[in-house]
Amino acid sequence: MIYTSRIDLSENLRKQASALLQARLSDALDLEAQAKQAHWNVKGPHFLQLHQLFDTVHDEIEQFVDLLAERITALGHIADGRVATTASATSLYGYPFEAVGGEAHLKALAGSLSAFGKAVRAAIDDAATLGDADTSDLFTQISRETDKQLWFLEAHLQAH
Repeated sequence: MIYTSRIDLSENLRKQASALLQARLSDALDLEAQAKQAHWNVKGPHFLQLHQLFDTVHDEIEQFVDLLAERITALGHIADGRVATTASATSLYGYPFEAVGGEAHLKALAGSLSAFGKAVRAAIDDAATLGDADTSDLFTQISRETDKQLWFLEAHLQAH
């Protein structure tokens, strides 16, 4: 569905850019829930530090969700954040229900964050190819922050 907009991008371009954004929105919503899963369920000797880290990661991902959804609506489309849509459209790994210890949660969340980052980097180029520099820039912004959050998680997995 397209709403009237005075943005000087063609209807076709806005439709294609919105589809790119929607795919990453579904991933970001899934990733946001995965970060909360880790936050709520982590156990072990570094509980408090990881509990807080996972909450921080969640908060950053929540900002991605808003950026993606708001760009979709700015382009005149509907951002679909419904749970059923997210569950069927996400490209991320399923979060392991049995994860308990800090290392298990770190590995699971790092794996999903890495996959999300890879998909976002591909979307940078896809949006640029479409001719939508603003959407490409939005993906670049999300990519930089995704890499930073991944670094925070992976630092806990380093032996030395």
